[in-house]
Amino acid sequence: MLPNSSSMLLLHNLRKQSVNALPLGRQAVHNDVQFPNFDAYRNELTKDPTQPSHVTEDRRKGVSSFIFYGVGGAITLMTAKFAVRKAVTYKWMPRDQAAMAATEIDLSLVPLGKTKTFEWRGKPVFVKHRTAKEIERERAVEVGKLRHPERDEDRVLKPEWSVLIGVCTHLGCIPLSGKGEFGGYFCPCHGSHYDASGRIRKGPAPLNLEVPKYEFLSDTLIKVGSD
Repeated sequence: MLPNSSSMLLLHNLRKQSVNALPLGRQAVHNDVQFPNFDAYRNELTKDPTQPSHVTEDRRKGVSSFIFYGVGGAITLMTAKFAVRKAVTYKWMPRDQAAMAATEIDLSLVPLGKTKTFEWRGKPVFVKHRTAKEIERERAVEVGKLRHPERDEDRVLKPEWSVLIGVCTHLGCIPLSGKGEFGGYFCPCHGSHYDASGRIRKGPAPLNLEVPKYEFLSDTLIKVGSD
């Protein structure tokens, strides 16, 4: 059966509408888009895209070096100024104030074989009453094998008394007395071991415990901080 003319016309119209309904392939272009510009934040020496980086490398590094050494120099000068001012202030302080910079310690408070902690200028001072065995042990140490070589005889005024600043020379922690592997002091912060003479024997500390300036006023009295 052949299709009649009316059905053919209807089919033709449907095909025409389907073709017209399909979207044409095209691309929309926006010419009003504002792209971001970061030139205000860039170094003047890097704004030219046609210039190789090695051409401006020396000048760019020169600016960084100037800032680094300039700031470092300023900090150094400020530190030196503070140190000089502190030294001058201490030198010219009145006699009664200078006396406060020293402290007297009664050695009768420290039993044999024990260590007591006192305070001097805000720092802990370890005073150890050493036994004959401790003295013999520390003086038998081979000084040449120590990290910070010092003889025990050079760190005490009297063999039975050891006077030390109780501040670890690694990062400034306060060691524990009577602890560690060498019968002296142990810093729990990072594991530094000192002997009964205050010499570093094991761990990260680079130096021995500091010996402050002190003098004997009598057999049982010392003054720490004497000039």
